[in-house]
Parts: sequence; structure tokens; C-alpha cells
Amino acid sequence: MTLVWLDDLRLDAEVAGPPSAPPIVLVHGLGLDGRLWQSLLPGLTGHRVLRLDLRGHGASDAPAPPYAMGAMIRDVERLMDHFALKEAIVLGAGEGGLIAQGLAVKRLDLVRGLVLTGAATRFANPSVWQVRLARLHDAGPDLDAECAALLGPRWRTSPAQAEVRAMLETTRRAGWAGFASAIASADFYRTTATLRLPTLVLAGADDRRTPPDLQRELADLVAGSTFRLIRGGSHLPMLTHADGFLPPLRDFLSAIGHLQT
Repeated sequence: MTLVWLDDLRLDAEVAGPPSAPPIVLVHGLGLDGRLWQSLLPGLTGHRVLRLDLRGHGASDAPAPPYAMGAMIRDVERLMDHFALKEAIVLGAGEGGLIAQGLAVKRLDLVRGLVLTGAATRFANPSVWQVRLARLHDAGPDLDAECAALLGPRWRTSPAQAEVRAMLETTRRAGWAGFASAIASADFYRTTATLRLPTLVLAGADDRRTPPDLQRELADLVAGSTFRLIRGGSHLPMLTHADGFLPPLRDFLSAIGHLQT
């Protein structure tokens, strides 16, 4: 990945695939980075794929917190403009799903469809986030608790545990607090309900952070969306259950004609 210089910060990003291929944009969640998608990339050949590290995450710059959700949406928007990507499928994981939803509402010329996994229109009440922000400020993230939430009760023996912990450890405290502050006040229920574009919601059956029933409610909110459950899937099924994640994703891309001709 390479640092892209924007007006006020540098974001680590990579675009791969034929320039004329239909684009897919991959947006990770809190505490993670662009490495999240590594297992998925071989299944996306034939597409123009943009993956990135959000501000405060991975190798991207980490401005002082708090961050605004609008600024984080704008970051992805600017990267898409930088790489001349339009009519893309935006795949948002976890809290990155908020960015995907906000971008679709703001820039329908950039977003042709959405794929959301581990996502919702909001994540807990602001009071819950205030407690979490106070803990982040005082002691930083509890990496064991984060791994357990992301990978499930058997996280210690998960083959993905080392990868997930490496991403969590890379995220600077400013990134944790900045993104968390943006999530705390975000509620996209009303705006997401206005969307009328192809949408796939892929839920891990064993997702403890964003239960499948909550993700089904998100799917019901967008007219004509599709909901698929990944058997045994965690909050990060693209990493832990790529074999179950790719087939419904490919079916969705095929159904809407988002394929190279």
C-alpha cells in the first residue's frame, strides 16, 4: 500500500486490478486496517479494488481526536475521486459500514451498491460510548476483549487471532479515540432508510458484536436488499470464513451485473 497525500492528511491505500474493471471499495471497522481484506482479494480478480487504512489506523496519519463521521466519509470520497473510481460497490465492515452508508447517501454518483457485514445504522447508545471513550483515554483498548468480540468465544485458538491482534496493536490511541467519538454520535437510521440501491447484508451467524438479528433489521430498512447468513461466521467473516463470504458476494455482483465485460 502507498500513502496518498490529501489536502490535510495522508491515507495509506492501494488500488489493484484492471483500470477498466468495475470498482469495489473496501472499508474496515474500528481498530483494524486494510489488511483485513487479504483473504478476500484473490476472489475479487476482475475488479478494480481499493482498500485503505482509515485515518488513525494502519499506516495512515493519525490526527488528534475527536474525529467527525462526516470527515471520515469525506476521506473515502476523496480517495475515490483521487483514483477516479465511480459507480463502485462499497463494502463496509463493522463500523466501516457507517461510512459506506453515509457515502451512499452523499454521493450516489460514486456508489452503485452496498455490501455491509457486521454493520448497523448505529452502534450502542452515546452513553455506552462515553464510558468506552473514558477507558480508551485512561488505559487504551483491551486487546483481549477486542479479539473476543471480533472473533467469538474461541478467539484464543482462532487461526485469525494473530492477524487481528497485529491490526489492533498497530492502531494508535488517537485512531481508537477519534473513530470511537465519531461512532458515538452516529445514527444513520433515517438517512439509510431513504436509500434505493442494490444492497447485500452478509451476517456471520456467530457474530457477537453485531448480532444477525440486528443486521437483518438493517437489510429490512433498505428496499430490495438481500440478507445472507454465513454459517459459523464471526464478526469478521471475510477473514475467518472467506469460503462462506465469497459465494454470496459473487452472486450479488453477478446479479447486478457488476462484472468485467
